[in-house]
Amino acid sequence: MDVEESAALSVVDCFVSVPGGRLFVRQWRPARADKAPLILLHDSLGSVAQWRDFPAALAARLQRPVIAYDRLGFGQSSQQHGPAKGSFIDDEAHLHLPALVQALGLSRYLLFGHSVGGAMALAAASLPGSGCLALVSESAQAFVEDRTLAGIRAAKQGFEESAQFARLGRWHGERARWVLDAWTETWLSPAFRHWSLVPRLAHVHCPVLVLHGEEDEFGSAAFPRAIADGVSGVAQMALLPACGHVPHHEREAEVMALVEAFLSRHCID
Repeated sequence: MDVEESAALSVVDCFVSVPGGRLFVRQWRPARADKAPLILLHDSLGSVAQWRDFPAALAARLQRPVIAYDRLGFGQSSQQHGPAKGSFIDDEAHLHLPALVQALGLSRYLLFGHSVGGAMALAAASLPGSGCLALVSESAQAFVEDRTLAGIRAAKQGFEESAQFARLGRWHGERARWVLDAWTETWLSPAFRHWSLVPRLAHVHCPVLVLHGEEDEFGSAAFPRAIADGVSGVAQMALLPACGHVPHHEREAEVMALVEAFLSRHCID
């Protein structure tokens, strides 16, 4: 993104009260902000800051407001105590995201979810009366694969190294241990082994763009295929070669081009 594009955006931070605490929210607004905003939902270890320059680049490219927020327990949002609930995906879809949307006065919006954020976005869009006009699912899990669990176990072992755990602390501070455990202990628990998004997909009627890296270490191409085949609305799937779990960083220009073309094709204002 060049300097002129960046200067044309205003960036606004705020906190929004939701059940269980306060969410940190950042908004990137182009000079002309009459289009429905795009809300970003981060991954299992993510935060607003970890999207890096992607939200600003996306807002400038689409000429559309982009909103990102830290889920409860992450980044600058309220700390959480005790083990994460196994219902955390549904809780985000049913409680926290609707509370955020209501607080910001949004009747129409788009969703872009990365990893578990994609599952949350799809669960939210499946609810009756959802104001979601279109959705981008990036590297989302549709159920629990052996590959998913193997990737999480490997990541958990990697975070035993103090230097790697310290990097997580850069984003989450004293929340870092809770953030890591909320991911690894929930997904690796026997109770979560049979979680599946598939039953909810038929209730998603908005256009859905499904993005997935062919070398994603946390899920095979079975995930995007299940999502694209399962939703009731129009769906487009893109498998990105030589790409892992974070396409918006690994293939940022291609991801933005795919999103722009998809929204244009379906006349999403």
